Parts: sequence; C-alpha cells; structure tokens
Amino acid sequence: MTPNLTPAVARAHPNRTLGILVLGAIAYALAQTMIIPALPAIQRDVGASPEAATWLLTAFLLTSSVFTPLLGRLGDMYGKEKVLLAVLGVFALGSVVCSIGGSIEVLILGRAIQGAGGAIFPLAFGIIRDEFPRERVATSIGLISATFGIGGGLGLVLAGVVVDHLSVQWIFLSSVVVTSFAAWATWRYVPESPVRVQAKIDWAGAALLSLALTSLLLGVSQGNTWGWSSSGVLGLFAAAVVFGVAFVNFERRVAEPMVDMQLMSQRAVWSTNLTAFAIGFAMFGSYVLIPQLVELPAVTGYGFGESTTVAGLLLLPSALVMLGAGPLSGWLGSRFGSRLPLALGGGFAVLAYVELALFHDTLAEIALGALLVGIGIGLAFAAMANLVVEAVRQDQTGVATGINTIMRSIGGSIGAQVAAALLAGHLILDGRFPAEQGFTEAFAMSAVAAVLALIATSLIPRPGRRAEAPAVEHERQPRSTARPAAAEA
Repeated sequence: MTPNLTPAVARAHPNRTLGILVLGAIAYALAQTMIIPALPAIQRDVGASPEAATWLLTAFLLTSSVFTPLLGRLGDMYGKEKVLLAVLGVFALGSVVCSIGGSIEVLILGRAIQGAGGAIFPLAFGIIRDEFPRERVATSIGLISATFGIGGGLGLVLAGVVVDHLSVQWIFLSSVVVTSFAAWATWRYVPESPVRVQAKIDWAGAALLSLALTSLLLGVSQGNTWGWSSSGVLGLFAAAVVFGVAFVNFERRVAEPMVDMQLMSQRAVWSTNLTAFAIGFAMFGSYVLIPQLVELPAVTGYGFGESTTVAGLLLLPSALVMLGAGPLSGWLGSRFGSRLPLALGGGFAVLAYVELALFHDTLAEIALGALLVGIGIGLAFAAMANLVVEAVRQDQTGVATGINTIMRSIGGSIGAQVAAALLAGHLILDGRFPAEQGFTEAFAMSAVAAVLALIATSLIPRPGRRAEAPAVEHERQPRSTARPAAAEA
C-alpha cells in the first residue's frame, strides 16, 4: 500500500485537503436529499407503504443527530483524520447496504448506517482550524458549510435524472463511489491533527443525549402521521424533555462531560445555535415546498405539472450560488466579523420567502425566490460555523460544531413537518391536492422563521477580544494534549 504523506508535506497543500473535505461533505449532503424525490419509486419497487417509506428519512435523521456530536467529540480526543476516515467508511457501508436492499427494512437499516456521516462536517471544520493558515480558515469553513446547501440542492436535481433514466439503485451506488474515493484520499493526503483533548468518553452523557434527540425527532417526524395531539407524539415530546433535563444535569456534575454545559451557556454559543435552528427551519421548508408546487398538475389552478427533473433544475441556481456565498461569507467574516454575513443571510432569506409567498404564479418568480434562498442560506451557514469556531477552544471544535449541526437539522426537520402540516390543512379536489393557500401560509411561515433568525443574530456578541481567543489558546495548548508534527512524521 502507498504510505501516507508525512503531516509536514500534507500541510503544505491546504487546497488539496480542502478539496477532499468538500468531496466528503458533498457525498453526505447528496444522500440527505436525493432520497426525497425517489420515495414514490422506492415504494413501488419494494411494495412499501408511504408511512414505511418515510422511515428512510427518519432513520437517517435520527442516527445523524445522535452520532454527530459523539463522533465530533471522539475526533477531538483521538484525532480528527482517523475518525473522519472511519466515518466515511461507515457511510460507504450504509450506501452499500441500501444498494443491495430488496426490502424496505434493509433500506431503512442502510439509511440508519448512512446517518453517521453527519459527523463529516464538524470533523472537517476541526481539521481546517487545526491545519490551515489562519487567514484561510474562515473562507474554507465557509465553503464546507455551503456544501450542505449545495449538495442538498444538487441532490434534488440529480435524483430526478437518475430515477427517470436509470434506477433508484444508482442513487446509492453513486454514493458508494464518491465516498470510497473521499475515504482513500483522506487516508492518503489529509494530515492527522496534532490538537487533542485528553478525556474519557462520557458514555452515560452520550446515552442521555441520544435518548433526548431520538424522542424529540421521532415525535416531530411522526406528528403528521400519528397526529400532533396523539398520546404517542405527546409522550415522545415529554420523554425528550425528561431526558434533556437529565442530560444537562448530568453533564454539569460529571468530571469530563461530552458537552461542556458552561461552554454551551456562553452567549456566543447558544445564540448561534438558536440562529441555526431558525435558519434550518426556514431552509428545509423550501426543499419541501418548491418541488411540490412545481410538480402539482395544472388542474389545481396554480400548479405547473412539471417533472421531478424540471423541479430540481429550478433549485440548481440556488445550489450553485451557495458555492460563492459560502466563501464570501468567510471573507466578510474575517474582515468585519461573522455577525455581518449571518445577518445578510437572514435578510436574503426573509426577502426570498416573502417574494415566494406573494408571487409564485410563474416559474420565473419561483426561480427568483429559490435563488434568493440560496444566497441567504449560503451566507448564513458559513457564518454560523465560523462563529462557533471562533467562540470555542480548538480541542472543543468537534463537539461544538456538532451541536450546531444538530440544531440546524432539528430546525430543518420541524420546518419540513410544519410545512407539510400546513399543506395538509388546506385540501381541494376531494382532498387529493393542497390548496394554494397552504403554500402561501407555508412560505410565510418560513419568512417568520428567517425573521426569528435575524433576531437571534442580534443576540450574538459583537466581535472583540473573543476573536483573538482561539489563536491564544492554540499557542498555550498543553504539551500533553498536542503531538508535534515532527513526532508524527
């Protein structure tokens, strides 16, 4: 086997490392959304009910939310490159399971395994912070953050082409190819981080957090199916509160917590996490609403009757513009503070959803709204990641950005379910299709979420002495928690 490059050599090529990290992030983001347009085809292929098919989304979301902070913490402890390589391997395994699955149960299992790939983002953020020149950190993190939205939009486009012209199986086979290459490149070229934290794994805290997140997200995902006031959903929400309170109390008492509650209670951290929740809520509403609106038949009086491929193509400019918005956000943040691009992102999102709520009579109007959403989300996602990175020590990067990713995912899950509920509350033509009023209200709801994101942004501390903290902390990193590059070589 070809040996790894020495860390000293690998660190001399940050562009190559960044390209590899982007590839892994894109693979995860594609897997998150490519499955959505393919759900009807999967139901036909394996004879599954719509309720069973939704578990392909739910299982992915649950395992992603549970494993993202845990694996981010393991990266802080044992090395981000090693853990990233393992995560990519597990993600590829899940894709293989999905590609050979002949039943809905096997597909759900594969999707649950794929969910561990959510840790790719916090691990990539940590590698960039540890290895890149300081002047490149913000823009590089911005690009990685933007891939979450870029991959999501491209996933909707590619899924339509794959399902229409190939087969559902190719969605998972393509993921195997991309992820396997990303794993090989990670092993071959990405240097191991010298920044480590010496701690024990907080298994009890991880279990409590897992139970809290599972209860919350399962209740959200089944709200429309079981009924929001059903005993099952209310019981899951109650369990989420109980486990969440138990987790916070336990983490405050344990000597080496998985999540430092003192860190999470810092204004710079909790206000950014609150913004992530609101932005995620607004973003995923568009992923549900725009394709459905475009694909509805003309008999509804407002639908366009377009194919899945056309609906995805309308979101393509939105995805592509994020490619520039993410690094631009990092550039603005490095010069004026990341609050500015975050506020700009929230402002573009408000404008986008107000435009979509008022004007969605033509495909051009919808495309304009989607483009504005892309600018807003691209700016905001990158700024949030940089704000968290700036607020915490280097040995806390993985778990802190993992929690921020979870907040974004939870907001997205709730936003998508509320949007679906609003559509289901306004039905026409014997209950077969949602009325136009449902879309208007759902777009307006996303606009409100974007306004709340702006309010949360105003709570984030202005840049000051904290902006210098990460560099100082890195210089003072205890010798026992960092391995010199020369020793690794």
